[in-house]
Amino acid sequence: MKQLKIFSIAFIAIIALASCSTTKVATKKQENVQIVKKTKYSLIPQQFTSLYNDKDLQNWQLTDPFESYQPGMSVEKAYNTVLKDLPAQTVIVAVVDAGMDINHEDLKDVIWTNTDEIPDNGIDDDHNGYIDDVHGWNFLGSKDGKMVTNEQLELTRIVAKYRNQWQGKERKDIEPKDTFMFDLYQRAEKELASRIEQIKPLEKRLTGLKMMAQPLFKTLKDFLKTDKLTEEAVAKIDTDDENVNQAKAMYLRGLTPDYIERFTHYVEGQLKYNLNVDFHARIQGDDPDNYNDRDYGNPNVIPPNEQELHATHVGGIIAAVRNNGKGGNGVADHVLLMPVRAVPDGDEYDKDIALAFRYAVDNGAKVINTSFGKYYSPHKDWVWDAIKYAADHDVLIVNGVGNEGKNMDNYGDDMSYPNDGDKPGVEFVDNFLNVGAIGPNYGADMIAPFSNYGKKTVDIFSPGMKIYATVPFNKYMHLQGTSMASPDVAGIAALIRSRFPDLSASEVKHIIMDSGLSPQIEVILPQEDDYDGPPKLDKFPNLSKSGKMANAYNAITMAKKMSEDKKKTKTNN
Repeated sequence: MKQLKIFSIAFIAIIALASCSTTKVATKKQENVQIVKKTKYSLIPQQFTSLYNDKDLQNWQLTDPFESYQPGMSVEKAYNTVLKDLPAQTVIVAVVDAGMDINHEDLKDVIWTNTDEIPDNGIDDDHNGYIDDVHGWNFLGSKDGKMVTNEQLELTRIVAKYRNQWQGKERKDIEPKDTFMFDLYQRAEKELASRIEQIKPLEKRLTGLKMMAQPLFKTLKDFLKTDKLTEEAVAKIDTDDENVNQAKAMYLRGLTPDYIERFTHYVEGQLKYNLNVDFHARIQGDDPDNYNDRDYGNPNVIPPNEQELHATHVGGIIAAVRNNGKGGNGVADHVLLMPVRAVPDGDEYDKDIALAFRYAVDNGAKVINTSFGKYYSPHKDWVWDAIKYAADHDVLIVNGVGNEGKNMDNYGDDMSYPNDGDKPGVEFVDNFLNVGAIGPNYGADMIAPFSNYGKKTVDIFSPGMKIYATVPFNKYMHLQGTSMASPDVAGIAALIRSRFPDLSASEVKHIIMDSGLSPQIEVILPQEDDYDGPPKLDKFPNLSKSGKMANAYNAITMAKKMSEDKKKTKTNN
């Protein structure tokens, strides 16, 4: 489940599409947000809490809240002050995700290279178990170079695997050793049926939308005498022709060929792949239920098309080359990105994720970003063992908490995976940092309306709406989701680990949590899909363990003090 939000257009009831598995349909809460924004709950004057255009937002996550009136992370302030004279060493940050465009103009200089491996010689030169892994590894591929792009959701796989065996049976009829999977199967069966029912109206809406859009696009193309429409060209149209003006208005409200393509990709992906019990995508040649069957995959980490943009965007947020005049700036310098491809368009396999974590650790990563998740994990113990393995090797994992608008404190076995405990607030490691998303409006609507939250389960918040970063192929785009919030924090972690290598993964985690800013304001709580009531409010500090939003300047300042104190203590002893 790639945790990414793609927002639709107002006159189609604003469909929020998660690139993973969830469909959020706007309800009255979106209308109510506009009302609440104008009330006493705003921290600063209304002119600063209005919606910004894309140009204003190109680096908003890097700004200082006290200067920009946006809840950024004070990254540029950190570079201009506390980072100026600090020596740094290179840190490897693994991005366990989809394919990454390692040839992107803004990323190619910060991609990790396995210098012990000779490219394309078909030999495992460094004896790490992976042949020709020069720039990472692709756990979604087969040995002959083929790749999986689309996958089922985990709930679909569970239903497909057990429906013939358990359909119609009750728990009392099941062997004790099978009760865990039977419970998962029953929950998955109900949810699968519900999801299929939810997607059917979108399929009909898409058909109608295409019928409406094509003549509008033709009208604009004929007027502009072009085969390709751009927002800039459409915006400049000046005519008295009523049909052209109507088409222009619809286009500028969001009805574009790109939107139609993304909407089509989402709906068809759900029906053909994600929710289709008869679709079989696994081509790796391994047994996904046998953890010791590990001889699979290939070294191709590059996305096959523009649709697979998630990892490239995540990588750019962390470490796009700074101040080179291209795109936006990454959070961290002195970073090498290690692409580990394990997340398809659908749900990842537990085995692939567990092995991806171990690959990252064994090959030198000190930070791992995980902008994905799912709500069914039949082999969660494999992933937990890999997280413990990372902890034992002093590696910090930074995780996006999900985009379902849930209070994760209310979920036990239904928690999002991967995670660092099987019960809310009970952690089995201290190297796992859960991140929620905030938007650019410093006021009542600061929490991203899709972000999960929880006083026991979410550690901190960071910018995750309208984040501008790299996408394939030498392009840039604003995207949003906790997928974008997580790499913000991974970037701060990399800044700390590059300057203060004596600080442990656990210490870095708590520095980030303890050093954040805590606006004492009431905010609108995100809500799940089926909620159709008035907005609920709570104080921002009540939505996470730290009660804070990440701040790079404060984190570096605190890390410097902690490192100095450790050195003094060591000297005195």
